[in-house]
Amino acid sequence: MRPTWRRYRAGPDDVVLALDPGMAFGTGLHPTTRLCLRALEDLADGGTLGPATRVLDLGSGSGILAIAAAKLGAASVLALDLDPIAVEATAANARRNRLAARIEARRGSLPSGAAPFDLVLANLVASILVELAPSLAAELAPGGRLVASGIVDERAAEVEAAFVAAGLAVVERLKDGDWIAFVARAAEPVPDGAAGDRTESG
Repeated sequence: MRPTWRRYRAGPDDVVLALDPGMAFGTGLHPTTRLCLRALEDLADGGTLGPATRVLDLGSGSGILAIAAAKLGAASVLALDLDPIAVEATAANARRNRLAARIEARRGSLPSGAAPFDLVLANLVASILVELAPSLAAELAPGGRLVASGIVDERAAEVEAAFVAAGLAVVERLKDGDWIAFVARAAEPVPDGAAGDRTESG
């Protein structure tokens, strides 16, 4: 990530985000944002982000996570925020990174009203993650991933319990100082006949 006012010579493997956060949250310096970016890189390396991947960024702030997801290979990103300043910042930063065609920034929250997503990003706070756990799960396609951050260490168990109750399985836990991020997965449907046919013999 580089501020728009600073020059940077990218290396061959660097993914560079040009960002002017303005009044919106999301500079890439806060541990919660760093954790999300780390999770995104891991998912990209594992093949989760690809040309067919649809992403929802809830509470987009400056748009840093939406832009990172698009630069790492996502086909499209819907960036939602309740703050009109954040929506403007996300749209402007998407244009700066030549991603306006792949990132839609709009004011709103859940439910998004869109088709289920392959990946949902939620860099919020623990209390909101607990409250929104069922809604976040409902936004995911079967087998989809949720990256949730903004969780202080002492609230991590509460957030994980809310996710499990909503039908999500926490598959990875990332830590930066006192901050925690979870990567959770939505359940996949059981194929017909997977349980096998049971017959009784006399």
